[in-house]
Amino acid sequence: MGSHLRGVCYILDEPTIGLHPRDNDKLLDTLTELKEKGNTILVVEHDEETIRRADHLIDLGPGAGRYGGRLVASGTLADLQQTPQSITGAYLNGNGRRNLASSERKPSSGNWLMLSGARARNLKNIDASVPLGTFTCVTGVSGSGKSTLVEETLYKALANKLSKAELQAGEHQGLAGWKHLDRVMEVDHSPIGRTPRSVPVTYVGVFNDIRRLFSLTPEARTRGYGPGRFSFNVPAGRCQNCKGQGLVRVEMAFLPNVYVRCEQCSGQRYNSETLAVRYKDKNIAEVLEMSLEEAADFFGAVGKIKRPLRLLVDLGLGYLSMGQSSPTLSGGEAQRLKLANELAKNHRARTLYILDEPTTGLHIADVEKLVAVLQALVDRGHTLVVIEHNLEVIKAADHIIDLGPGGGDGGGEVVACGSPRELLEQTERSYTARYLKDYLEGAHSGERRAKH
Repeated sequence: MGSHLRGVCYILDEPTIGLHPRDNDKLLDTLTELKEKGNTILVVEHDEETIRRADHLIDLGPGAGRYGGRLVASGTLADLQQTPQSITGAYLNGNGRRNLASSERKPSSGNWLMLSGARARNLKNIDASVPLGTFTCVTGVSGSGKSTLVEETLYKALANKLSKAELQAGEHQGLAGWKHLDRVMEVDHSPIGRTPRSVPVTYVGVFNDIRRLFSLTPEARTRGYGPGRFSFNVPAGRCQNCKGQGLVRVEMAFLPNVYVRCEQCSGQRYNSETLAVRYKDKNIAEVLEMSLEEAADFFGAVGKIKRPLRLLVDLGLGYLSMGQSSPTLSGGEAQRLKLANELAKNHRARTLYILDEPTTGLHIADVEKLVAVLQALVDRGHTLVVIEHNLEVIKAADHIIDLGPGGGDGGGEVVACGSPRELLEQTERSYTARYLKDYLEGAHSGERRAKH
């Protein structure tokens, strides 16, 4: 903005990530000013408000991964909304989404987790209570203290109590109600593995069962192959040139190392003897090339394999391939894999799950799937604490803790709390309450500016 340049094409990839709707409006106003100075703005984005304020839209799809890659619609918002194949257009038409979706669960057995006197960084000696056995959303404008409260203070203090960890928790006075929990887990965006041998099917634990199926085929039994023969880690069955990675690392002198497809096995990971064994006319490499959605159907008769794969499909990850290497997964994909893994294990321990912006990188349709999975975790008796700006998630929470009113020194206070319905009555100091109310009423940025 300060350069006063004209004739520049600016390209932005999801600039609204991590922004509260209030800050999002400021960003969009800035982009509009850049455009009006004679520049071109090209934005890759899932945010509804950004889509609505664009002059021209290019919608790709209709699905993801191998199911996408085609131009579904191009033109104005009205053009998208009138294109039957456009999932984006259909969701922007959906007035049914403008209703509260909260179950308004009450704390199980009336128990609460109560953090008192939190004063790390910009937190102003605040108290925050989380109803156990419910879905709690921690909201607030950017910089209001959400991560400091949840990740730096609550998570570390609870981990110290439950697992005898020795983490440096944010300064606080006390933590009560923790005895009603058995474990705490932070489901973050960190990678699930750092080498090409780490793939989704090994992480969710179904690869052992797949290898066992291959070892039971007549061809494998004739050759004397056990399940280990189909492992990346056993020399007898894998390609020795790439050590079962399908890729060979090339060290660069002054640049980061790169991986190239193995010339000996053509990226198939295994030697020819192992690839000769087939299950339902597919060898192990062909199975790993399947998408998760294809594999869920392929192993439809094997419950132990089908259930975890179906969970991944329900989370919107059906487009990933079975053997996709972990380093190529985005942070959001890694986080959803961890969620699916937790659901597949069906833990009986009373767990508090902490997630920081799980909607990062998600289309509106995928947010709906994510919310369904989050609700399933709570229905199993667990507690969920989610830091989030997405209004679709906020309206589905049982309880909301809104920090603010501003960011930095202007934040660090609890400005509103309660169910989404109760939050709508607390708009005086809460930006989240105001934007949620406008969202449910169908107001968009132009209408909001006129209203406020």
